[in-house]
Amino acid sequence: MTNAIRILGLDPGLRRTGWGVVAIHGARLSHIAHGVIAPRETLPFAERLLFLFEAITQVIADHVPHEAAVEETFVTANGSSTLKLGHARAAAMIAPARAGLPVAEYAAKVVKKAVVGTGGADKDQVAFMIARLLPTAGGPTADAADALAVAIAHAHARRARSFGAVA
Repeated sequence: MTNAIRILGLDPGLRRTGWGVVAIHGARLSHIAHGVIAPRETLPFAERLLFLFEAITQVIADHVPHEAAVEETFVTANGSSTLKLGHARAAAMIAPARAGLPVAEYAAKVVKKAVVGTGGADKDQVAFMIARLLPTAGGPTADAADALAVAIAHAHARRARSFGAVA
């Protein structure tokens, strides 16, 4: 697809970071690749973050996206867990920024609404819609499906901006 824009979607997590790459050409959306980055839980915290950063950097090198989109951190009652997730999210944002890509951020509700039609959708509904919207993705894991959903949400917001609508 010439003139297609490739978007890298990232669903950051310290245990499992989902990633997905889609291409948009006009109104056409197509699946490029997806996967999950899972550092060993026995690694020291800083090394897990470095692993995430380097793996995302490799995904960027392999699939050459033009833009990136990252899901915002979901704040939990456990402040320590939220802070650690924030660190993983930082690694997921810095890798594409360092590669010179613009990085957009989307709340989980915005992502779910873009893909399912409701911000309260569960993971199964998101995965179901990803399988419908991107049949060549072959039923990705929940983390990769969420990352593809982030990329699709960015594609929709990008298209809305190009038509002068507010994203």
